[in-house]
Amino acid sequence: MAVDLARDLVPDGLWKIAAPLIPPFRPRQQGGGTVPVADRKVFTAVVYVLTSGCAWRYLPPTFGTSPATAHRRFSAWTRAGLWRRLHRAVLDELGARGALDWTSAIIDAASVRAKRGSLTGPNPVDRGKKGSKLHVLSEAQGIPLAVAVSGANVHDSQAFKPLLLGVPAIRSRRGPRRRRPVKVRADKAYYSAEHLAWLRSRGFIPRIARPGIESGERLGRHRWKIERSIAWLFGYRRLTVRYERKGSHFLAFLGLAAALTCYKKLAKLTT
Repeated sequence: MAVDLARDLVPDGLWKIAAPLIPPFRPRQQGGGTVPVADRKVFTAVVYVLTSGCAWRYLPPTFGTSPATAHRRFSAWTRAGLWRRLHRAVLDELGARGALDWTSAIIDAASVRAKRGSLTGPNPVDRGKKGSKLHVLSEAQGIPLAVAVSGANVHDSQAFKPLLLGVPAIRSRRGPRRRRPVKVRADKAYYSAEHLAWLRSRGFIPRIARPGIESGERLGRHRWKIERSIAWLFGYRRLTVRYERKGSHFLAFLGLAAALTCYKKLAKLTT
């Protein structure tokens, strides 16, 4: 049963992509310490925490690693940028198969309750309670290309440029790597003359609803895709309420969730 659960959480195809990206274990120079745990066991434990939403201290012993070891390696891998590189590696596999739709990119955000930590702020739509905001940019089908975290009181538009600039150069079926969609779709919260000028200066075609002029119905034909993407991410229960003290750890879980979401699309293509 434990083996089946581990394989469901981390299939062989996902591990084949992740394994080369994991930093090698470095023993203590002074010797001693605990016996190193296999990387796959720790990686599976991290995915379990993200998926189930359980606290580190409640990590089942069936994964073959202690909660302290799993959390320590998770922190080390976060500092090494593993989750961002894993997300990009999975996107590369999708891009090489021609599974990414670059005709447009869609941007949106969603807030979550936060118990503590950095990258939090009073949520204006939740009676000022502390919260964080998830920012997501997807391609035309809703596959997440870039993610970010901010305080809940940060306006959505402030993540507009960083998200677009944060899209990595992704492999294509033919030709050079690509990171630029043709159109950029967003709701009224992202509208400004500065954003329109910035997009046009870089060759993007803006499709941003204008406040007081256009209703959200036209964008609604496309917005459901990014809303579905955010729903996919919230399917990982560790993201529904933020317990991490460090904002970098919460962003790490979000990046891992984006990578797993992309891998599910990849798995469908390979079966």
